[in-house]
Amino acid sequence: MEVILLEKIHKLGDLGDKVRVRAGYGRNFLIPQKRAVPATPENIEKFESQRAELERVQLTALSAAQVRIDALAGVEVEISAKAATEGKLYGSIGTAEIAEAVQATGNELEKREVRLPDGPLREVGDYQVIVHLQADAETSITVHVVAEEESIADSGH
Repeated sequence: MEVILLEKIHKLGDLGDKVRVRAGYGRNFLIPQKRAVPATPENIEKFESQRAELERVQLTALSAAQVRIDALAGVEVEISAKAATEGKLYGSIGTAEIAEAVQATGNELEKREVRLPDGPLREVGDYQVIVHLQADAETSITVHVVAEEESIADSGH
């Protein structure tokens, strides 16, 4: 299936590119989310007439993402979790917990914008986590995972 991209999509193409995608990806994801339109002669003609407007909207979105990147630069968050004595966590720290911790610092971040290529964090330590705001807008933040302190009152003494 051939589609015309209405915005830059990571690992697929730029605004206005005519790309070949699997039918299900195009029909079930790109087209319903208004990220692409089928590459018919009518749509190609319509796109060309709207190209300047779409490029302006994309540039505005990119500049807004750049402002957020500047705000996130150097952000460090600390997340405490129950851990065994060797540093292994009981459970894991995922995108939702990281996004919540960043929001607590006053910055805006959604869990879908957090990238954990190696999966959830499962050990105590410091991690560099990628924040992907848009196709051309990425930064990293530091996440410190620490073991929760058990209070003496909890130990039953």
